[in-house]
Amino acid sequence: MTHEIIIRNLSDIDRAAEEFLRAIGDRKIIAFFAPMGAGKTTFTTALCNRLGVEDPVCSPTFTIVNEYLTADGEPVYHFDFYRICKIPEALDIGFYDYMDSGCLCLIEWAENIESILPEETLRVSISVNADQSRSIRWED
Repeated sequence: MTHEIIIRNLSDIDRAAEEFLRAIGDRKIIAFFAPMGAGKTTFTTALCNRLGVEDPVCSPTFTIVNEYLTADGEPVYHFDFYRICKIPEALDIGFYDYMDSGCLCLIEWAENIESILPEETLRVSISVNADQSRSIRWED
């Protein structure tokens, strides 16, 4: 089944994040596929906000992974693989340890590590529409 959530503008993003979290259920590994500027980090921030993360959410472009805590004290791992050029670089940070943790893993620039994504990964595309709204799409 194909799912789609339209984010009409920035003031609509919290509603979209809430709808997305309800729709994905207990899925824990979420890989975002989108071009530069499509809103991967902005949507990840909205997801973290809906989960009660109090720390600032920012793209881990240089650190590769950031850890946040939800209101329930559960870790959320936020990855940015934009700078990863070779799969061993992702493995060196303990990639599979994070994926096997049972914690929510939100992955930006998943294109760069697609060959090592676990089978259960939910692949989500974000696209920019002609009216500058965003479409969030995935299949289950």
